Amino acid sequence: MHDLSCQNVTKRFGTFTAVSDVSLDIPSGSFFSILGPSGCGKTTLMRMIAGFESPSEGDIKIKGESVVKLPPNKRNVKMVFQHLALFPMMTVGENIAYGLRCRREPRHEIGPKVARVLERVGLPGNEDKKIDQLSGGQKQRIAIARCMVLEPDVLLLDEPLGALDLKLREHMKIELKQLQHQFETTFLYITHDQSEALVMSDNVAVMNAGRFEQIGAPKALYDAPASGFVAGFVGDATVLEGKLGEVKGGQGRVILKGGGEVVGTVSDSAKSGDAVEVFLRPEALKLGAGAEGCTLSGTVDSLLFNGASSRILVRSDGQLIEVADPEQRAGATEGEAVNVSWTPERARIFSRRSGQ
Repeated sequence: MHDLSCQNVTKRFGTFTAVSDVSLDIPSGSFFSILGPSGCGKTTLMRMIAGFESPSEGDIKIKGESVVKLPPNKRNVKMVFQHLALFPMMTVGENIAYGLRCRREPRHEIGPKVARVLERVGLPGNEDKKIDQLSGGQKQRIAIARCMVLEPDVLLLDEPLGALDLKLREHMKIELKQLQHQFETTFLYITHDQSEALVMSDNVAVMNAGRFEQIGAPKALYDAPASGFVAGFVGDATVLEGKLGEVKGGQGRVILKGGGEVVGTVSDSAKSGDAVEVFLRPEALKLGAGAEGCTLSGTVDSLLFNGASSRILVRSDGQLIEVADPEQRAGATEGEAVNVSWTPERARIFSRRSGQ
């Protein structure tokens, strides 16, 4: 059974459609993320699942039962917000116990439940601490504990790492995934940060302009994007613009705007004469000449050191091309004339995205 299903869900605000015909099925006990830019409709979709908004069309089911007519407090769904919304005047234990008290659970059962959930989030014995005595990561875990003590079917997380500094965000990505395994509860995570979605999720839905462009495992989204939007939004890529020429056996020849031709794999319904974009991942490129149509010449613009994410920036006909150099072994120097090459299957061609 799926813990959460959305079937053809649409939400309109007057003449504006925020969410358009969205469907998804989330298996029990999985970590599912909705990834997209600001304004794409992901928070509106989450608010409909939580019960704060009603869909204009479609159905939302939790554990196979429709909840569209149920108010938020009658849905076994809990939500962690970006700013956590912990009560500063209460202790850690009182914050976690708040929902249990509202539910009028027996007083003698509340203390043991709070202690057990604190143990599971790695903060045993912290019941009497004040909220302002906690670090950012500890507050994050308390916010999750406050929800999980109520044993929800689905936990909704709306960009909960957005207010943390970079190093703590990186640490909390791993912690959140571990917590989800610990509780074996379905997590639905909303984010505009591709790194968060790719690192933590079993499956990701990439959302754009109110619709899902693609749903799949993180590796599938990265290696085999279904559209130019997904290719550009998930992971880094150099994008070359041009017009599609001859297409043969799935491979196409693109006449670039700045002159010259490149060869790549046609990855959507683009046909000869269409305006297209060629996406080249940094790790798909190497310095040195390749086959005809798979080489661009230029000069080394700069060397960017960032450990495993180090890059060489090559300027070719006014465009910067990112080449991965994780171990700084390419030996390139700034101003050096170089060639950049790839294999045709690593260059993905998509119809040019509208609005650009």
